[in-house]
Amino acid sequence: YDLVSMAEFVQFETSVGTIVLELYTRHAPRTCANFVTLCQRGYYNNTVFHRIIKDFMIQGGDPTGTGKGGESIYGKYFEDEVTPQLKFTGAGILAMANAGPDTNGSQFFITLAPTPHLDGKHTIFGRVYEGMTYVRRLGNVKTTAEDRPETAMKIFRATVISS
Repeated sequence: YDLVSMAEFVQFETSVGTIVLELYTRHAPRTCANFVTLCQRGYYNNTVFHRIIKDFMIQGGDPTGTGKGGESIYGKYFEDEVTPQLKFTGAGILAMANAGPDTNGSQFFITLAPTPHLDGKHTIFGRVYEGMTYVRRLGNVKTTAEDRPETAMKIFRATVISS
């Protein structure tokens, strides 16, 4: 199989530009199904990147904008799909944010650098396919002491563009 032809792609129209994400549907099928379904439902539309840490990651996917909200299509949480083949080797890796093992909901993050200390702890389910310049720009916005952007950085619309 050609992985690219099987892949799903999601496009985020953000405050700084368009970011296209390639999803690893073979490695994390339930996680990708959750993400795609939430995108199709408009769940991520007009939400913010609520946590940004320079040279580490940008985090979004919480409709409350607090970092405490969000649910999966399977209920509040669902299990990890961690695979040893996928590691946090660089910038642009898409993964689920969590509060410990098997607590995936709707929140996700995109890395801004290698983060090997996260290997095995978060489900990696895709990567930035286009728009890494905009991801870097998000990673450089001014933030508060609590890592919240001083100016709201939004996902205006998430669109599934693929397969």
